[in-house]
Amino acid sequence: MNKLVSIFFLFFLIGTTSVSAQEELNIVVRDSIKGEEINPLAPSKAAFYSAILPGMGQAYNKKYWKIPIVYAALGTGIGIYAYNNKNYHKYRDEYKRRLNGTEDPNGKLSNLTDNQLISAQRQFQKNRDLSLIVTIGIYILNIVEANVDAHLLQFNVSEKLTIKPDIYQNDLNYKKNVGLTLNYNF
Repeated sequence: MNKLVSIFFLFFLIGTTSVSAQEELNIVVRDSIKGEEINPLAPSKAAFYSAILPGMGQAYNKKYWKIPIVYAALGTGIGIYAYNNKNYHKYRDEYKRRLNGTEDPNGKLSNLTDNQLISAQRQFQKNRDLSLIVTIGIYILNIVEANVDAHLLQFNVSEKLTIKPDIYQNDLNYKKNVGLTLNYNF
């Protein structure tokens, strides 16, 4: 009976409560020079998408060529982590077998001393931890790149301002000089 009253009370509470969803906030800013509409929330969306699925922020920015680079970098970091982790466990397990007094069934590491096994364990553990940190750094760089690229897509680039590489000849010694030319048209 007590369960029936609590279920009835729960349905009564749900039925009489009004539920309101939040409306999506659309902020649109008009560019003063080009007259195009700019979404100032686009950089945060791109960063959010890249945080959920690496490369998705680059797809949101329509920079599809960057997606294979992101996955190649993350895949390389994960592959190096897996390689070092596998070797770390292999040397650690052999060292544990020696401490227990049992023999390695394959006998591949039987010619190494205990100090060599400990040294190899430490080296592979260090490399494993370093590759994990680098992989996390690449993941964060993916998010930051999507955010910055979305910001730069909104940057107003005027055709009046140009920077070009320039090669010119020096009048005194007739050597070629390399430089940049900055032009601004009014």
